[in-house]
Amino acid sequence: MTTPILYYCRASQPVKFMQATQCSVVVLISGNGTNLQALIDACTTSHFKITGVISNKADAYGLERAQKANIPTTVVNHREFESREAFDAAVIETIDTYQPQLIVLAGFMRILSPSFVQHYSGKIINIHPSLLPKYPGINTHQRALDAGDKAHGVSIHFVNEELDGGPIIAQGKVPILTTDDAAELAKRVAIQEHIMYPKIVSWFAANRLKMEGNSALLDGEILPATGLEVSSA
Repeated sequence: MTTPILYYCRASQPVKFMQATQCSVVVLISGNGTNLQALIDACTTSHFKITGVISNKADAYGLERAQKANIPTTVVNHREFESREAFDAAVIETIDTYQPQLIVLAGFMRILSPSFVQHYSGKIINIHPSLLPKYPGINTHQRALDAGDKAHGVSIHFVNEELDGGPIIAQGKVPILTTDDAAELAKRVAIQEHIMYPKIVSWFAANRLKMEGNSALLDGEILPATGLEVSSA
């Protein structure tokens, strides 16, 4: 039986990469789970398998998405814990039952404690709806509009102890139109998110992507500070 070969061209010639064993991924969510759905849809043709979905909210619709795909789900309600550290310890305990190789944050609306980040250093990625370092935190689409920006977008990055910080892997840009409001802009950014996130997870699963120090490396090469750029007309 031959081993499939992946091709990815960063220069004039393609580079061969042997497919890794299917990567176990746990996804953390808090809400609707549209990025989770994009990952679920990509599983059949990618090198990763979602082995568990964890939410801090029992009514998160993303849990239903996972259950429909026969993915185990767990709720760890943050309101049941006296501190962020206690909640994170419970989430760590839950994650570790799945023994994943990668933790994917997909709309997980909790600030992670340093102990959590350190426990999974180099194994957590996040998707954030802005062109970081612009607009960490919430309400990013309206903030971009209020600032009069010409472009907005999404960043996918490794997670460190800084809010929405860590080495950036890729950014997808969309132009801001004169007719845009926050809702319309969010819809166009979401299209980029759903295309990009499965691809980035697949790179990690194929052992092509890793974090070293404060840098993201793809195919052994250090990526620019703002990651790979993807543009959308």
